[in-house]
Amino acid sequence: MFRRKKKDDEPTDAPAVPAAAEAAQSEAFAEPAATTEPAAVTEATAADSSAAKAGDSKATSGKRRGNRVQKVGTVSSDKMTKTVVVRVDRLVLHPKYRRYVRRTSKFMAHDDLGATTGDRVRIVETRPLSANKRWRVVEIVQKAAK
Repeated sequence: MFRRKKKDDEPTDAPAVPAAAEAAQSEAFAEPAATTEPAAVTEATAADSSAAKAGDSKATSGKRRGNRVQKVGTVSSDKMTKTVVVRVDRLVLHPKYRRYVRRTSKFMAHDDLGATTGDRVRIVETRPLSANKRWRVVEIVQKAAK
């Protein structure tokens, strides 16, 4: 019923791949060293580099923001000024009993939208705004029933 973890020295069910076959596969997916580019691609690359030299903010910015962590939760408190406490529930598989258990996390989030208690909101991770606030409310998904 329960599976035990395999150790490193145990054989696996997958067939062993010889080293020569691995090298052939990696060469098949590798890019060729010398490729001939069409003139249109070369001109486009030259145009991009000239835009970067001209001071285009998007072209010169080396750092791009990645996808920030987003969570959806329920506002449990709105008693602070421009700050709400958001309760986020998640289901975790219990390691021993193999049943799903609800775990709750509470996050303090900056709120410019005016969310009230009971609202479903989407929060996004941001820079530290105070000692406890590292989240920001970006959307009110569903207003609370009155």
